[in-house]
Amino acid sequence: MHRRAQEERGRLMTEGSIWRQLVRFSIPLLIGNLFQQFYNTVDSIVVGNFVSTQALAAVGSTTVIINTIIGFFTGLSTGAGVVISQAYGAQDHRRVQDAVHTTLLFTVLSGIVFSFIGVAAAPAMLSLMTTPHDVLADAERYLEIYFSGACTVILYNMGSGILRAVGDSRRPLYFLIVSALLNVVLDLLFVIAFGMGVAGVAIATVISQGVSAVLVLLALSKSHESYRLRVRELRIHGPMLVRVLALGMPAAIQMMVTAFSNVFVQGYINHFGSACMAGWSSYLKIDQFVMLPMQAIGIAATTFVGQNIGAHNIRRAEAGTRTSLALAVGITLTLSALLIAFARPLLMLFTPDADVLDYGVLFIRTNTPFLCICCLNQVFSGSLRGAGDTKAPTVIMLSSFVVFRQVYLFVISRVLPGSVQAVSLGYPLGWVLCSLLAFLYYWKSGWRERACGL
Repeated sequence: MHRRAQEERGRLMTEGSIWRQLVRFSIPLLIGNLFQQFYNTVDSIVVGNFVSTQALAAVGSTTVIINTIIGFFTGLSTGAGVVISQAYGAQDHRRVQDAVHTTLLFTVLSGIVFSFIGVAAAPAMLSLMTTPHDVLADAERYLEIYFSGACTVILYNMGSGILRAVGDSRRPLYFLIVSALLNVVLDLLFVIAFGMGVAGVAIATVISQGVSAVLVLLALSKSHESYRLRVRELRIHGPMLVRVLALGMPAAIQMMVTAFSNVFVQGYINHFGSACMAGWSSYLKIDQFVMLPMQAIGIAATTFVGQNIGAHNIRRAEAGTRTSLALAVGITLTLSALLIAFARPLLMLFTPDADVLDYGVLFIRTNTPFLCICCLNQVFSGSLRGAGDTKAPTVIMLSSFVVFRQVYLFVISRVLPGSVQAVSLGYPLGWVLCSLLAFLYYWKSGWRERACGL
């Protein structure tokens, strides 16, 4: 009973060792993110090895479209997480309750709407990316099935965000592990045993996501803490929804627009053919594993800063940011070196095709050396969001990842029209600009004074 009670309670980060608090919170989150990425990567591995290179390209090309829809709700959960973490840090249980019930009901209603939008908009978005004819049919089929069940992954992400906001990063991990393992089994069953191809991995993904959504909702409904979900109390609290949207909408728009801008990046890649598309897709899957630690630490910084701002401890919040940055840089440098050293063997997990492997190695060796610079924008943006400043990180990221990147790609495609390496550099150059702007804003903007007024 004692162990269960301990597990149900969130974790206050307003006292104790800073680096221990961050590490203890980040490790389950990191493992969860690893399983999430593994979850997404298995689809590509299965279709790349047991269907075809074209199927691998089709599944890979849908990622940017899926992220456009899912990114909106991931950003929105950031706003809910800030409100909940600050209220939890201040021990304002009524405000925690209002935020939980408002957020979940809004998620269900808007998730249904966005599922219809995703299904309806998929063909147009694939056309916008100039998707080659030999992968178009599979890509459309995958998206139709995925978006039909998209509400489940949205609910899981929002429910997990609520648990993380109160310092509980363990149970979202447990649920994700169950879902990821189920996805592997169903992928192999539907593709190898039943020969369902791309449709099989899409159906497996929807079923697995549904299981994770049910588990996180059960965890919230069975909790005895202030963030407990009570179905009868589900309603929209007007002032709370305004607060959540005010903090979450900038991040939601930023993530959605950034993901949508990648549709155009994918369009530039698609001009080089299906082998290049498959190589790009494989590179992105591996690249995400290196980015996971910095992303987990950035989320930990948001919760840490949010709780300490709620407790009016600015100095501890700042110390948490510095510690987060040191952890993120150290881990990313190590993983980047390993990725460059073992690029080809890692890519061979996806396909034995020599052309695809050559493209993948090119992308890894071109972009990976810049990854450690991303740590600055992840940590500083996370800390600013925890302090309640979500607009500045949004403007900075949109300027770097959308405006700058699209201008660069437009220009470079005309200056060096046959260079796929020059196209791929649009990613790291955007990271550099974003990190520089985030660093300058964090130190010069006066966010500390504004946070004191929360």
